[in-house]
Amino acid sequence: MKISSILRVLGFIIIPLCCGFLTEAQQYVSPTRPAEPGRAPGLKLRLLDSNAQHKTYVLIFAKGDEVVSGLTGFASDYHVTSASYAAIGDASSAKLGWYDYNRKMFKVISVDSPCEVTSLIGDIAVYNGKPVAHSHVNVATEDGMSHGGHLFSLIVGPTLEVFVTVYSSPLYKKLSPEFGAALIDPFLDK
Repeated sequence: MKISSILRVLGFIIIPLCCGFLTEAQQYVSPTRPAEPGRAPGLKLRLLDSNAQHKTYVLIFAKGDEVVSGLTGFASDYHVTSASYAAIGDASSAKLGWYDYNRKMFKVISVDSPCEVTSLIGDIAVYNGKPVAHSHVNVATEDGMSHGGHLFSLIVGPTLEVFVTVYSSPLYKKLSPEFGAALIDPFLDK
């Protein structure tokens, strides 16, 4: 058998195998997917300021903590019905989302390497009787590339510093049929 024939046969076998390993089915998730509880055991917090209108907390996440779980747990434990927050720090990995209007779902973007959390902002409001943390994040990888979007999961490494302002007036979300997502309605009263 000629070498060119052998290479052609190997090409028909190897190329599809390699393409199969390189392509991965795109993952999509619901905009109303709840956070998994109990995944931030190293979280420490302190009340910094309190008055009739608001309270300010600092939440310090430890290596290995999952941020969405920790924020949701904090909101539940402290009966938070309306808040905003901002954070910076580091992560070992993150799962972000980009909203696909046609599917009414988030396309998942995975960052599977250590990264700097250059910005994390969000709010807390009540949906279906429970507080929900809604976060957007921007992370930078080793090469300086930024990745951003809706935050589904962020594993801390070594720390994340979050400043949370809790407000006295509650905010509620309701399901938007147009988007299939829970959106804040500033005039909704439960």
